[in-house]
Amino acid sequence: MTARLALDVLDLPPGGTVAVTGAVGAVGGYAVELARADGLMVIADAAPRDGETVRGFGADHVVGRGAGIAERIRTLVPEGVAGVVDGSAQTTELVPAISDGGTLVELRGWPGPAERGIRVCPVMVPDRIGDTAGLDTLCRQAEAGVLTPRVAQVLPAAEAARAHRLLEAGGLRGRVVLEFS
Repeated sequence: MTARLALDVLDLPPGGTVAVTGAVGAVGGYAVELARADGLMVIADAAPRDGETVRGFGADHVVGRGAGIAERIRTLVPEGVAGVVDGSAQTTELVPAISDGGTLVELRGWPGPAERGIRVCPVMVPDRIGDTAGLDTLCRQAEAGVLTPRVAQVLPAAEAARAHRLLEAGGLRGRVVLEFS
């Protein structure tokens, strides 16, 4: 739902271009898949070892993550991208990649500021937690293969504290699932 909310905030028309950071992560990967389903061209960042995975999600272009990301995006889209879903908290590194008047959707709460009329829109899933129709649509998209559920590890419910530590440490390639059966 966070990925869907981010793309809805961007409100880019089909054929538009979006950049997604943290694209190998759960939210970033879903943002890539949903953006492709929305008819957007997707530029995603990834470490070299994750490039093929991110391409498999549907990214049109994969650029190296980290310092210099804005220049790498501008090499592909010289005028800048209209929107960015920042799943990896690169914030100020990304602003130069965005076209004048574009939008940066920030998933970790960074409020900006940005220049050149760029909007910074922090989003959090609780903003749409009661959106049952939206959740139902996402469920149907997963059933149809538009979204690919990715599980990094399955743990018994008694190991919930360990699951939280894994999430906090970062670097997971999918979600941790707690099994209650």
